[in-house]
Amino acid sequence: MAVSSDNLPTTIKFTAATAVLSLSLACSANETAVSPVNASKWFHQTQLPNGHSWFSNEQQHYTNRITNAYVSDGTLKIVAKKETFTDQGQTKQYTSARLNSKLAFKYGRVEVRAKLPAGPGTWPAIWTLGKNIKEVGAYWQTQGYGTTSWPSCGEIDIMEHWGSRPNFVQSAMHTKSSSGDTVNKGGQTIATATTDFHIYTMDWSAESIAFSVDNKVHYRYQPRIKNSRTWPFDKEQYLILNLAIASDIDSSFNGAKMEIDYIRVYTPDAGSGVEPVWSDEFE
Repeated sequence: MAVSSDNLPTTIKFTAATAVLSLSLACSANETAVSPVNASKWFHQTQLPNGHSWFSNEQQHYTNRITNAYVSDGTLKIVAKKETFTDQGQTKQYTSARLNSKLAFKYGRVEVRAKLPAGPGTWPAIWTLGKNIKEVGAYWQTQGYGTTSWPSCGEIDIMEHWGSRPNFVQSAMHTKSSSGDTVNKGGQTIATATTDFHIYTMDWSAESIAFSVDNKVHYRYQPRIKNSRTWPFDKEQYLILNLAIASDIDSSFNGAKMEIDYIRVYTPDAGSGVEPVWSDEFE
């Protein structure tokens, strides 16, 4: 949960300032400017939704520290680290970041140019949830929109990658009709997913949702019958970027990052040369 530094205890202020100074000094050695994520576009989701952990047996705390999410050299870095960290009365051995967009939208094309982390136990994702999700600590919940529980709110996984299955990227849909280990999914192998940037795309219309990497489509969700169980996607969704630590994390893991060059949201069927309606170029 994002908080104002004016309301932080002195010790926490000092810790945050030290983290910024340490990162800045390290980057200065390489003549790299570092800045926090754009707070007008992104919200750090840090509150443990069930009071003690995240769902799916994730092992990390998400923080709002600049050491876990920052912009440098024209890209966003979301960094998972092995470190003992206590927050909300819970001590965990890993930290990372989870960003919620302050944009919610219905229909359109989303393009994300990203390079993924490697290593067993790393679990990066680019995805969306319904603006109406009832989830403690989520941005739109804090704005008063939380009315609908998961999976009835709908979830769109644009890209997931599991370090235990290197270079296979998957897209999936979670609805009341199928969720968790959903049947509605598809993916492809990208040989350089963890070493090069690739463009992950979702095309969302009133008829279907299609997913591709570098313009190669690997899955399309188009249920024959559209109702509240199969198609909650006639309502606004918001973007989420995170790098989770799975329960199969390798004991030798010390750190990893997901790097994002840009995120762009276009109107449906936007042609080439059309400006996005929302974007973050991380400049």
